[in-house]
Amino acid sequence: MTQNPRPKPPGRLGLSGKLLLLTIPLAMIAGMLIYVPAIANFRVNRLNDRLAAANTAALVLDAAPSGMVPESLARQILTSIGARAVAIKLGQQRRLLASADLPAAIDHDVDMRTMTVWSAIVDAFEIMLEHGDQTIRVVGAAPGQAQFIEVVIDEKPLRQAMYRFSRNVLVVSLLIAGITSALVYLALHYLFVRPMRRLTANLVGFHENPESAARIIVPSQRGDEIGVAERELSDMQRDLVSMLHQKSRLAALGLAVSKINHDLRNLLASSQLLSDQLASVPDPRVQRFAPKLLRSLERAIAFCQSTLSYGRAQEAAPDRRMIPVEPAVVEVRESAGLATDVTITWISAIERGLTIDADPDQLFRVLLNLVRNAAQALESRPAGDGALQIRITGRREGTVAIIEVSDTGPGVPAKAREHLFEAFQTSGRPGGSGLGLAIAAELIRAHGGDIHLVEGTIGATFRVSIPDRPVELLSIRNERARA
Repeated sequence: MTQNPRPKPPGRLGLSGKLLLLTIPLAMIAGMLIYVPAIANFRVNRLNDRLAAANTAALVLDAAPSGMVPESLARQILTSIGARAVAIKLGQQRRLLASADLPAAIDHDVDMRTMTVWSAIVDAFEIMLEHGDQTIRVVGAAPGQAQFIEVVIDEKPLRQAMYRFSRNVLVVSLLIAGITSALVYLALHYLFVRPMRRLTANLVGFHENPESAARIIVPSQRGDEIGVAERELSDMQRDLVSMLHQKSRLAALGLAVSKINHDLRNLLASSQLLSDQLASVPDPRVQRFAPKLLRSLERAIAFCQSTLSYGRAQEAAPDRRMIPVEPAVVEVRESAGLATDVTITWISAIERGLTIDADPDQLFRVLLNLVRNAAQALESRPAGDGALQIRITGRREGTVAIIEVSDTGPGVPAKAREHLFEAFQTSGRPGGSGLGLAIAAELIRAHGGDIHLVEGTIGATFRVSIPDRPVELLSIRNERARA
């Protein structure tokens, strides 16, 4: 049954849109992480440039005799280095080399000798957030015998330079962020988004018609997780299509059986009435075979009540009791038509007095299915290709009764062994429905037993193991204790 694909909720972004919205802010965050140390480093470099220029001016001013440097020349030197004053400390003496328009108070002190990374970042943003024309006293190392050099500069030119640098960094960052976002987006889109879209579209299409083999995804050759997902999805869809086809066959078979079940029961009931009349005939041969015919018809009518129940309903719980195995094997041989078949050699090697804790009718069905499969396997052998034998052995190992059905046929193909006990999984022989072993396995499991194919034998050998019930063992022990 096909279903319409679920509509995409309105206002919801697809995977590509979410990826784009995620990539852009991440690129901007990366740009900010680059900008913060960059602006702090720009301020530190500008202050170091002022100190380097002040050192050069200090050499000139300190070399001139005291009072020999004209005031106009001192102003020109200070203007060229962008400072208001230059001072130097030698020993215990602090000497003002040049000054011009010194303010009454200094607004900020910056010691380049003890500056840390964090303080450089904080001071840089404090300067950018301030207004007005404050002054800064910058202290740094001095060449020669001097202990340090001081320079007083205006803050406004530095702030304006930092604004220009920030603008340039912002433009470059936006450009880099755009290019990076586009490259990352395209890479992720082609590597992940497109394969995910392909997987999603395939899942939606497969959901519309899960029985169509054309909807199975064709996996790519990728070796990463997406390639693994594609291959696993392809295998899962292939298994699901096969399972749905099998279920469809079961449904169609159940429908067909339900249509003929009523008429078949009427025909069998009529045959049973005729068999009842036949049982009254005094002929010894009729009296010999009439009970077996009646019992076979009774079984057939009972089977019609739940014909082909496998796949539609559970089998009835087994009515277990201790029954002898050898009479059941003889009845199976006669029902399979092998008692009069001289082409197939029947070998029965049942342990004397062997009993089994099982439902008689269900055990009969299990053995009959195994014997018929063995007979069909022998019929598929070429004429004159060795002896045709069916061998049934039975023994007891402790509390477990074991029955083996063997044949000298061609054996079970390796391809059929993987799903041997599943419905409609035939071994390739013509005329087989693929239900015999499936029904046998279900009945044996209901007894708490096991059925499997024995490896390394000529032809095929199926081993049935049914353990005794613990309750029965306990009652036997109690009876022995009383005796």
